[in-house]
Amino acid sequence: MARPASGARAPSVHLAALVGSDEELLACVLPYLDEGLRDDELVVLSCLPDTAALISDALGERAGSVESDTRLCLLDTSVPDAAAATWELMRRARETPSGRLRLAGGLEFGPEPRNWREGLRYEAAINMLLAARPVSALCVFDGRVLPAEVLAGAAATHPQLLDGRGTRASAQFQEPADFVRRLPLPREPVEDAAPDVAIDDAPSLAVLRRELRVVLESRVPDPDQAADLHFALSEIASNAFRHGARPVSARVWATADRLVCAITDSGCGFDVPFAGFRPAHGVDLANGGMGLWLARKLWDHVDVLPDQVGCTVRLSARLR
Repeated sequence: MARPASGARAPSVHLAALVGSDEELLACVLPYLDEGLRDDELVVLSCLPDTAALISDALGERAGSVESDTRLCLLDTSVPDAAAATWELMRRARETPSGRLRLAGGLEFGPEPRNWREGLRYEAAINMLLAARPVSALCVFDGRVLPAEVLAGAAATHPQLLDGRGTRASAQFQEPADFVRRLPLPREPVEDAAPDVAIDDAPSLAVLRRELRVVLESRVPDPDQAADLHFALSEIASNAFRHGARPVSARVWATADRLVCAITDSGCGFDVPFAGFRPAHGVDLANGGMGLWLARKLWDHVDVLPDQVGCTVRLSARLR
């Protein structure tokens, strides 16, 4: 990739490399990082510690010019926080001679299908979050540790693929919103049973918030987590009354280690796959538009499920 002329705005680049060995990983990552270092870009690794150590050892002295930030790979980090960290790195990259950010790493997809979906949804969203911005992002998919479902999503979520022979366009790439809409929705096992609590046609937002607070205080052992989860639920409930229509209902399922809540309104529906990945109106809380963003920060998983009539927001979290 040629370096843009001074002042030019190069388009974003989103690459996937499917590897099956340390040798294949290094063969893809090292030339990519070298290119960024030669062009005076801000070069950042975002991957698990063992992978970062492997790459750093191979870089040798050049490793001192490469930063590391695990927030971007979703290691104990929510998607909104990862997006915010990326924005901060882009701001810093503007101060480099090239003005460009170069990222390399791989997401922490976790062991469960609910996490695989979250990771692939984020990979699809990156195409929109970084569109037309001076950022190159190389995402490594390691076939030794990732499930087949995740590996199959690499080509669908990345416009370009990279291997030892070079870069090529991905024939399987899908428009991000369409890809996310087609993702299977893992059902939480607790949903197969009757809910612990059912609130039908809440008469007002205040009543619904109060009843949800009582439920969470009785079922979430950690008071701080209970407060955080309730704060986010209150925002989702507010959206249901403000942007949807009555009846507004809620369902809560709880086990010893997980909580699931679904809030349903009867309005005209809502189908924006990446809502809440960034604040709708900027970071000033006074401007509103924070409901889904806060929910994604405070709950582990948030799914917006439009229906022919109304919309359901399903949230789940592992209890501390």
